[in-house]
Amino acid sequence: MKQKVVIIGAGLGGLFAGAILSKEGFWVTLVEKNAVIGGGLQSFQRFGEHFDTGMHVIGGLQPQGNIWKICRYLGILDDIKVRDVDDDCTDLLYFSEDHTYYVIGKGREGFVESLVKSFPDERQNLERYVDAVLSIADKVDLFNLRPTEGQLSLFVDSEDFLMSADDFIARFTSDERLRSVLAYMNPLYGGRAHETPAYVHAIISTLYIKGASRFVGGSGQFAQLLADTIRQRGGEIITNDGVEWIGINDRKVDFVRTRTGKVLTADYYISDIHPCALLKLTDEKAFPKSYRERLNAIPNTHSAFSLYIKLKPDSFPYINHSVYYMTKYSDVWNFSRTDRPWPLGFLMMTPPNEDQGRYATKVLVTAPMPFQMVKRWENTTVGHRGEDYEAWKRERADELLAQMEEVYPGFRDAIEDINTASPLTIRDFYGVKEGSICGFAKNCQNMTLSQVPVVTKVRNLLLTGQNNNLHGFCGVPLTAINTCEAILGLNYVVNKINEVK
Repeated sequence: MKQKVVIIGAGLGGLFAGAILSKEGFWVTLVEKNAVIGGGLQSFQRFGEHFDTGMHVIGGLQPQGNIWKICRYLGILDDIKVRDVDDDCTDLLYFSEDHTYYVIGKGREGFVESLVKSFPDERQNLERYVDAVLSIADKVDLFNLRPTEGQLSLFVDSEDFLMSADDFIARFTSDERLRSVLAYMNPLYGGRAHETPAYVHAIISTLYIKGASRFVGGSGQFAQLLADTIRQRGGEIITNDGVEWIGINDRKVDFVRTRTGKVLTADYYISDIHPCALLKLTDEKAFPKSYRERLNAIPNTHSAFSLYIKLKPDSFPYINHSVYYMTKYSDVWNFSRTDRPWPLGFLMMTPPNEDQGRYATKVLVTAPMPFQMVKRWENTTVGHRGEDYEAWKRERADELLAQMEEVYPGFRDAIEDINTASPLTIRDFYGVKEGSICGFAKNCQNMTLSQVPVVTKVRNLLLTGQNNNLHGFCGVPLTAINTCEAILGLNYVVNKINEVK
């Protein structure tokens, strides 16, 4: 008789875990509080356009990449619609402080050669830096989908892993500008000076050095592919009906109850929601007091403020790379701080359509933002935040558009409509603490606190998602493997993935 699994939350982690376990013979039921599945992969419609909720430039989908291999194992690889970014410019970085542009190229050689143009005396240092970044990623068995003899995770206990990312970069160059340029991906992982571990920086940097892609026609199609694999194997996905209570006795889940009164039982339960949100669904005695206090004490990464812009027809070019805007070189690690003027910078992309031509139809602009900036409205609900909140959002949008104008003069003239989202939008829609876009913050000075295992103090309750190993389109699926192997056995899923040719 098949074993049953109930998964709380149909975000990327829940969908990947559900797809893997369905493939391996489990009856899977996912319960999602929102009407649409996918978490950060969701798309929504405004002004006649489909917008992705997140900034989805994705790594790992290059041929033989780790996510490529996982999707091949799940049987969905041929159905994924993506477009690779340009090889000669995977990212364009702009610093307002000195009005300087930096082009980032693909691959080891492309990365080095592109930056040597701006830093001609730093070739050897850049080569050493890239080799060190790739070496760190190569040491991680899970990232490389290799069987392991110890605990499966994205963490390796070594000196270069445990130093801070900014100290790691500083080992290779004394040029302050180059140090900041090498840290340009910091907004993607919520990096903090002297705290964020080097392995977080190295793994994410490796993904994009090896090549990046974008979803064509929206990221929601990928979530649907994962959902289809679950349904095709007899699984069920319940939407618009979140879990409101988890019945736990003697460190074992007996049932979960949904908002509409459904009672679901299973052999295993997996939570794909923020661990602090999970705690609120249980009795205080379900977990030890020390476990609760530990989870509640872990700081979260920053949130974001986003502009979803519909463009006038044939008014702004389609750009096949991402654009990073930074204010000052010295502020590249300060996006989570509240004592700096906002915005310190943003990420911009033009998402591709299926019939993408010369001109873009929409633009997504996302600027890191500390939750403290919206704290005065934290007890309000969607649609009931007041005119002062709406005015505040308009002011923040104007500030971002002023920076966009610096990079693309006349950009405002190309705008037809704008929709905005704040940290409160992210908090309420995804159910994440403080609207965090990268989950729990990792701290190299206290790895015991910031490392959250997928195994919990409740015997048949596991965690998955961005708060465990690593966030993002690569980190979350790899953590789903970690979660599934806690049920199936160490190396079980990794070996299955590698068996597929």
